[in-house]
Amino acid sequence: MSWTEEKVEKLKKLWSKGHTASQIAEALGDTTRNAVIGKAHRLNLEARAPSKNSATSIPKEHRQVRRGAAPTSRKAKFQSILLDKNFEPENPKSLEELTEETCKWPIGHPNEEKFYFCGRKPEGEFPYCKLHILYAFQPKGTKEEVLDKDDEIPEFIEKKVKSTG
Repeated sequence: MSWTEEKVEKLKKLWSKGHTASQIAEALGDTTRNAVIGKAHRLNLEARAPSKNSATSIPKEHRQVRRGAAPTSRKAKFQSILLDKNFEPENPKSLEELTEETCKWPIGHPNEEKFYFCGRKPEGEFPYCKLHILYAFQPKGTKEEVLDKDDEIPEFIEKKVKSTG
């Protein structure tokens, strides 16, 4: 398929009206969805053309918010932390300066002169800040364990605690 000026104009028009790449490909005839996406990209069209059925066309007061009643997986609980890469700077603290409002992640080795604790604000009820939660709570393998209760301690954490004591 070759892109004629007529087809390019039709693509731009349909794209700006919010048609999907599949709908545009069908309207143009002898082209594919991927060809439409590629051409739209080369033309530097909006990354996401507004969809006819998008939530933005529904007034905020009429939008429904879905709240799942299903148990939350460990992966889902940490997903928001993984996405947020903006971490506050460290606030070095000595052992004596640690409180419930400071991250207790050790930096260095206790025998070193420059040993300290992170000191950032901890995340929720965890003893660590967002960054150090990523180090401390890494799930094993790809199998997700579902937590039935918010206060339940995951099995992998219990194993770590038992192995250190």
